[in-house]
Amino acid sequence: MTDIKFAWSELGGDPALLAHVSTVVREGALPSRLPVRQLASACVGVCALAAAELGARRAGLPKPPQVRVDDGAVAAAFVSERQTLVDDRAPVLFAPLSRFWRTADGWVRTHANYPHHRERLLCALGLPADADGVDSLPAAVEAVLAGRGAQDVEDAVQAAGGLAVAVRTPRQWAAHEQAAAIAGRPLVERGRLDGARARAFAPVDGGPLLPAAGVRVLDLTRVLAGPVATRTLALLGADVLRVDAPGLPELPDQHADTGFGKRSALLDLAADRRAFEDLLATADVVVTGYRPGALDRFGLSPEALAERRPGVVVAQVSAWGAYGPWGDRRGFDSLVQAATGIAAVEGSAEQPGALPAQALDHGSGYLLAAGVLRALTDRSADGGSRLVRLALARTAAWLTEDARTGAPGGPEHDVRRTGDGGVDLSPWLARADSPLGRLRYALPPVRFDGGPTDWARPPGRWGADPARWL
Repeated sequence: MTDIKFAWSELGGDPALLAHVSTVVREGALPSRLPVRQLASACVGVCALAAAELGARRAGLPKPPQVRVDDGAVAAAFVSERQTLVDDRAPVLFAPLSRFWRTADGWVRTHANYPHHRERLLCALGLPADADGVDSLPAAVEAVLAGRGAQDVEDAVQAAGGLAVAVRTPRQWAAHEQAAAIAGRPLVERGRLDGARARAFAPVDGGPLLPAAGVRVLDLTRVLAGPVATRTLALLGADVLRVDAPGLPELPDQHADTGFGKRSALLDLAADRRAFEDLLATADVVVTGYRPGALDRFGLSPEALAERRPGVVVAQVSAWGAYGPWGDRRGFDSLVQAATGIAAVEGSAEQPGALPAQALDHGSGYLLAAGVLRALTDRSADGGSRLVRLALARTAAWLTEDARTGAPGGPEHDVRRTGDGGVDLSPWLARADSPLGRLRYALPPVRFDGGPTDWARPPGRWGADPARWL
């Protein structure tokens, strides 16, 4: 079920700690046919509980502080990319070529927000990558796709290194080999890479309770799940250094949304190898969000990282999982929704639909952060390098497996319900000045007694920070 009890068990948490969680349920939050509100609440809830657990251990408290999950705060956070405004300018969420398209026998969903993905899509469709006229290009793509089959388009674009998937029904996805590979996996994969002794952290006391204070996190992620996870670790006191390649700039609005609490540096992993190894030498956590295997050539597989940095926690998130026939494919939340049947469920007879948020991304992000926090707690007791791994498609399977009866909580979970109409998100939005301009943004939903209520710093300019630890 899409509830906190199941998610906490998948993280290896002590079930008795669930008594420390209470939830304010707002029925109108994240409305959908699938239990998105319940999934979102569960993901944030286990993340906050994992933070409270680690914080209690580091502060020497006899029990974790009380965790409070409010569906309003969760809903605001799950659409944070829509709520983040820079100088009151609305964000650009999807490029003109990132959308559903009708084909000769169905629908496909494409993703072309990044320039290199746009070029590969157009190449696969036989269109010039430098086609003039933004207004006319979608019409040209539409005309090409209307004459081709959805599976043919998926195969051709994938072969070109682009991003497109055929829209499948839940039954069609269930018959797919990748779905079968995913079905046998836990929601959160956790493993121990070795028995190395881990670095001990100083006790935390005074001011807000920051469970991740002093933890150094190397952030090698891209939109959106990985950055949500590292943004959460930054909230909890970690020194998060996001590292990007100079030639692959992040989309400005995505950076503004997910850059809170972090620093941003540029490194070429081939040319600046020594600088990266210096960072790794004292890192506690490495979070990656690229497709499986993409970073292995730089020595960034979990095993290679643990060999060079014994005691490290390696956290990975991908679209389809690091297994099965799609184990090496690129992907984004919108594509996973299309492939796994979610778009069909949320749509109509006329066209596919979408969830009210990029819930697979956000949910997986909070689960990944929770996995890191639980790994740090477990590691403090008996050492060892740890691996935490999630896949958006596995989160999708969790969302869809219990659509009829999903409900948050259980007998040990305190639930208070309010209202049944639409939810006004304004109580969970804030404003702040930043190097990027005047920001409006969603406040963090991860809350526990004595913990932080906002990030210590707003996002800075992309790539403007030195590649070193504080």
